[in-house]
Amino acid sequence: MTPTPAMERPGDPCTVVIFGAMGDLTKRKLLPSLYNLRCHNLLPKDFAVVGFARRPLDTAGFRTEMEHALKSFATLPVEPGIWADFESRIHYAKGEFGDPEAYRSLTSQLGQLAIEHQTRGNLLIYLATPPDDFGTIVKQLGAAGLLTESAERWVRVVVEKPFGRDLESALALNAEMRTVLTESQLFRIDHYLGKETVQNLLVFRFANGLFEPVWNRRYIDHVQITVAEELGVGSRGAFYEKTGVTRDIIQNHIFQLLCLIAMEPPSSLAAEAVRNEKVKVLEAIGALTPEQILQQAVRGQYGEGFVQGTKVLGYRQETAVAPTSRTETYAAMRLNIENWRWAGVPFYLRSGKRLAKRHTRITIQFRRPPLLLFREAGLDTIEPNRLDIDIQPEEKITLRMKAKLPGPTIRLKTVDLDFSYRDFGEQSPATGYERLLYDCMTGDMTLFHRADIVEASWRIATPILDLWASLPAREFPNYAAGSLGPASADELLNKEGRRWVNPE
Repeated sequence: MTPTPAMERPGDPCTVVIFGAMGDLTKRKLLPSLYNLRCHNLLPKDFAVVGFARRPLDTAGFRTEMEHALKSFATLPVEPGIWADFESRIHYAKGEFGDPEAYRSLTSQLGQLAIEHQTRGNLLIYLATPPDDFGTIVKQLGAAGLLTESAERWVRVVVEKPFGRDLESALALNAEMRTVLTESQLFRIDHYLGKETVQNLLVFRFANGLFEPVWNRRYIDHVQITVAEELGVGSRGAFYEKTGVTRDIIQNHIFQLLCLIAMEPPSSLAAEAVRNEKVKVLEAIGALTPEQILQQAVRGQYGEGFVQGTKVLGYRQETAVAPTSRTETYAAMRLNIENWRWAGVPFYLRSGKRLAKRHTRITIQFRRPPLLLFREAGLDTIEPNRLDIDIQPEEKITLRMKAKLPGPTIRLKTVDLDFSYRDFGEQSPATGYERLLYDCMTGDMTLFHRADIVEASWRIATPILDLWASLPAREFPNYAAGSLGPASADELLNKEGRRWVNPE
């Protein structure tokens, strides 16, 4: 990551090859993101897009599909002149992921496009497919010679989460990828890291002298990270039955937020320096024993309820969900980072679906003042200072502190000092993938997961998932849709004299 405040130069010339090009990810995120980069002059002048999918289409038909998708999901106005040039660079390749002949045809097509669009042969290959297809596609690409780099040509492969479903499968997938790819070619993407407030965490911590001196066990009581969603699983029931919220959100998104909050200052903003500090955080979190899991991790599943006044189904009534499903749609856990900075400071993590309000927040709860000077004002205790870093729906940072109310007596009031990204003025609407795709084109791996980061996160999550699989929950569903989650999650904090910070 460069220390400049904005991306300044266009990405490198390349052909973007999207496997699974007819899926929602391409239509809702990837295509609009590429279009936004084009509008901001950050897409290379010499580029092409090739969609690879099973659908029996030709390039004209694929362009029509993409035009409809962009008009439906674009976050910026679709300008006819810009779209006309963009559309002329979109192409289609039909094939099965495991068919060698399809890759031979793709190789020929990419060679022609490299000449036609002057891409220098650079390839950005995006696997917008189910994880089960990753290994097949990469092996076929390798066998076709499409992953070979040279001094004049780079090849980068982007894979979506989840990268494995437990430690064993993640290790196997990493090993499989290494047979045809180098680690520097593999970009494991996490769209949460494309959000502005998430990217701002490093700046917030290390570009301000105010917070770093108190960012430790002496001044911080505990940390909370919450990712709450109003939505249920909808049409994703079959996917969710195999996944659950721990794999879907906590093992990747929340663990990465934890790393950014807890990491030591890197020696530079170079990708490897930042990622080295991230993995140290995860390695300092020991795997929980079965006894600890029973005390420090809770799970839940939503039943029927009301969200924003509308009655909604329980999880077991959703499409493609088993009527006796034991899949967790809510999880909360207490973790400890056993290092010099954080020893004794609990990190509470939680995520759930069909909750009262959609919000993603990191809360830093500071310790109470050591002396109580305000008993005469009728106060037996003082609420501690709190720093809230909101990521969605609004991106903002709020510091909660005490101030004196005007008047002849001492009366205290809680006041908020806050900053919102709206304060920068009108912001260009974005999908959250723009920065990540741009970094792929420039080769910046700072916001992408390295193999050891993925494996370290699974070492934490897998024992929890294994225990839950061996001891199926009997009380599901245990929270109503539209609530704040199961009572056991509140007890997780209450038994230690703490409470969750919920949206107001």
